[in-house]
Amino acid sequence: MLDRSARRLIDPALNRMGRAMATRGWTANRVTLLGLFTGLIAAVIIAIGAPLLALIPLLASRLADGLDGAVARATVKTDFGGYLDIACDFAFYGAIPLAFVFYDPANGLVAAFLLASFYFNGTSFLGYAILAEKRGITTQAQGIKSLYYSNGLLEGTETVVFFVLLCLFPAAFAPLSWVFGGLCYLTATLRIYGASKLFT
Repeated sequence: MLDRSARRLIDPALNRMGRAMATRGWTANRVTLLGLFTGLIAAVIIAIGAPLLALIPLLASRLADGLDGAVARATVKTDFGGYLDIACDFAFYGAIPLAFVFYDPANGLVAAFLLASFYFNGTSFLGYAILAEKRGITTQAQGIKSLYYSNGLLEGTETVVFFVLLCLFPAAFAPLSWVFGGLCYLTATLRIYGASKLFT
């Protein structure tokens, strides 16, 4: 829901940084993998009991997630790059809730609910992208992407804000996750409803 507005604000700066990195020999795939690596470091830091400290690599990871596309636009965009980006995003999204289970095993039930909601939402997103590609439907509403990005109540911006809140208020993991997971289910359901109207 917020991605389009966020992109308008941050894309000019990201594009400048991406061009500078490209001139220094960085590739988009390298930035993508760096983003995953720092995201997994954040997950480990959460798991060992320091969620507030994890904010630093977590936010660095999301900066890299924005920069990889900027580097690709400054060099060359590839289908594999888009594929690697979404795969690394999902690996990161799953790692953070799992880390909070290691942080406090009492979070296990709600973390399972949250991960199941991510699974459902991600499936609805990727399935929509496949059908859009099959029909030749394109959009740049979420920026220039390698695959079709269908919008929804919860997108990348909302997920990052949610993870930041979890790190700031780890004792509130359960209520925050019940709400966010429920909204993920709602997002996926609305996306499926939209697909039923578009892809009939």
